[in-house]
Amino acid sequence: MDVGIVAQKDNARAANLADELIETLREEETAVQVDEATAEALSMAGVEPSAMRECDFVVSIGGDGTFLYTARGVGATPILGVNLGEVGFLNAVSPSDAVSAVREELAYARRTGTVRSRSVPRIEARGEDWTLSPALNEVVIQGPQRGHGQGCTIEVRVDGSLYTGGHADGVLLSTPTGSTAYNLSEGGPLVHPDIPGIVVTEMCATEAMPSLVVGADRTLSVRVDDAEYAYVISDGKQQRAVEPPTRVEVGLAEEPAHIAGPPVDFFEALGKLD
Repeated sequence: MDVGIVAQKDNARAANLADELIETLREEETAVQVDEATAEALSMAGVEPSAMRECDFVVSIGGDGTFLYTARGVGATPILGVNLGEVGFLNAVSPSDAVSAVREELAYARRTGTVRSRSVPRIEARGEDWTLSPALNEVVIQGPQRGHGQGCTIEVRVDGSLYTGGHADGVLLSTPTGSTAYNLSEGGPLVHPDIPGIVVTEMCATEAMPSLVVGADRTLSVRVDDAEYAYVISDGKQQRAVEPPTRVEVGLAEEPAHIAGPPVDFFEALGKLD
């Protein structure tokens, strides 16, 4: 067995828990890889998360940001999320349960030859000669900055058919997983994770259409005009500046993410939203 650990950067609590998990895994005679920032805090050798793609599973310690960072690096490798705050939609394990959860997953994998996990879709944005890394939560296409007098003109099509168009700060395209994140703060709907769809939510549009949920197999096309430049942003981190007029396609990514560990009760987690 080979397990990776990625802990929230510059967080002593996360580093301490990583250290405890490293000791646990060594007791279980399991090989361990640790991300470079955590390794530096623990005075040991580390690797980039992308080097953990061959691990049986990876433990992410922190919040949703750490989980998304881990997912960008490890691809389809199952991720066991340990949340240092409230148990969330991506992070199902509390710090007090982390050691027992890791031991349980190790025991199950050794017994069955596989890691328990559930696949969750990702979406990706594509231009004529570029593709952003897949997003587990959302892709945002927006003007140079948000606010009155800013933004851009957008036109959103679904499989070629016009859904909406006009001036807006931008448009947000979300997975069901991401419907509880940025999408929700923009007034978009909650979508149960069992629904295979993509959510389209305009951001501060002059004449906004209601949010739309379409099948995950649809191709969404966003044309951007009337701005000096615009940004396409994947999960709030990776971004690309584009020069309007331009068209961006967003659709289901070929490779989903995989979440390991105990399932999250969607409706119980909803109760922890602010």
